[in-house]
Amino acid sequence: MDKIGHFINGQIITEGDRTQPVYNPSTGQISKEVLLGNAKTIDEAVAAAKAAFPAWRKTPPLKRARIMFKFKELLEQHADEICRLIGEEHGKIVHDAAGELQRGIENVEYACGAPELLKGEHSRNVGPDIDSWSEFHPLGVVAGITPFNFPVMVPLWMYPMAIVCGNTFVLKPSERDPSSTLYVAQLLKEAGLPDGVLNVVMGGKETVDAILEHKDIEAVSFVGSTPIAEYIYKTAAANGKRCQALGGAKNHAIVMPDADLDNVVNSLLGAAFGSSGERCMALSVAVAVGDEIADKLIAALQKAMGNLKFGVHSDKNNDFGPVITAEHKAKILGHIKSAQEQGAKILVDGSDAAPAGYENGFFVGATLIDNVNKDMSSYKAEIFGPVLQVIRVKTMEEAMQLINDHEYGNGTCIYTRDGEAARYFADNIKVGMVGINIPLPVPVAYQSFGGWKRSLFGDLFMYGPDGVRFFTRRKTITQRWPSSSVREGAQFSMPTL
Repeated sequence: MDKIGHFINGQIITEGDRTQPVYNPSTGQISKEVLLGNAKTIDEAVAAAKAAFPAWRKTPPLKRARIMFKFKELLEQHADEICRLIGEEHGKIVHDAAGELQRGIENVEYACGAPELLKGEHSRNVGPDIDSWSEFHPLGVVAGITPFNFPVMVPLWMYPMAIVCGNTFVLKPSERDPSSTLYVAQLLKEAGLPDGVLNVVMGGKETVDAILEHKDIEAVSFVGSTPIAEYIYKTAAANGKRCQALGGAKNHAIVMPDADLDNVVNSLLGAAFGSSGERCMALSVAVAVGDEIADKLIAALQKAMGNLKFGVHSDKNNDFGPVITAEHKAKILGHIKSAQEQGAKILVDGSDAAPAGYENGFFVGATLIDNVNKDMSSYKAEIFGPVLQVIRVKTMEEAMQLINDHEYGNGTCIYTRDGEAARYFADNIKVGMVGINIPLPVPVAYQSFGGWKRSLFGDLFMYGPDGVRFFTRRKTITQRWPSSSVREGAQFSMPTL
């Protein structure tokens, strides 16, 4: 059986006894095993990154950017292999995997602008013959901890920007689907990245804790569930590290009575069930304003859901695939069952999904639940599966209050033809990413990604301009060259202009 190892100082490391199985979620069978690192492994990766830092820091940003340009070419050339690896270990359908890869490539493209992003700011003559300017310096060795649901895209949110800013990087990807992450890291070496600048260490909690406690790691970037994000943030801060930790989500879509129903249905199908709902931006709750639009929405969704196809990743005709593990499938089914027990109506039940030939896979079919309320445990939780819940309210204000009261504030959207309502919604909703007739308001690479409330721990969003700020340290220099013929006496008051 293939063993997935670490990538340290430009070499694949497969020595070690501690391993964990990697499953093909479409078949339910073990396909590989992944080596699990520990504190010693992190020490080795950090040592390699620390040794590479002085030379990499002095490498001109233009040369760093040229490596990223080559990296982008290699990602595009090897797209089919990358998508195959994503599909085999995550279950994501090939067209969805291609979309993930493209969004990752867009972050590499943004990082290619390093010479512009890092040139700083300059002010001449802030005082008599005094100039002042700021520079953006790298932090040193930084780290990223990434989730299973986007094994290629989320790492590409982190290390391309960190690296072009002059840092060296230690990445701990998900141990559930690590092959595509490791493959992409090797492509960056092929693009010309010096050994030690990017290192990948596999593992679980022991590896994570070693990152959080390591004295030579300056910053940690994390994407995952809220309980873990909060733990990551607090532990990193306690160890003196800069940290950004993106947590969970419960994304609502308000459906107004004047909404374009066909657009709403098509949007919700993709946003709720795409990637089996295993997205932090998945729309998992439709909030219908008024029973009339709720009834119409439910009827249209039930009809459209009958045409959805799910199955193996390699069949591009499928709309979505399995969930990541048997344990996660059981968790999703538990939420569906609890909703019914607490009074909701299961209108379309995907609990017994079993595509022909893949009966042992970790499949959950598209599920639609009506008459959900805010007190149900399935509403409070981030289900992270192909489950769409419908809540009925009487007014837009009631719908917005529901969203603002939820502990998560990652993404949301409103469907309406009313510009005044849309503007009011955008101005007053307490959520970090907002869509107007757009189901997945994921910012482009030259914006930044992040939520509010318990969806984000830290001050800066992920990637884009906030990514530059997170992975650099500002230094401001004020300089004066006084004339040799002028001498001033000592000044004891605060200097002013």
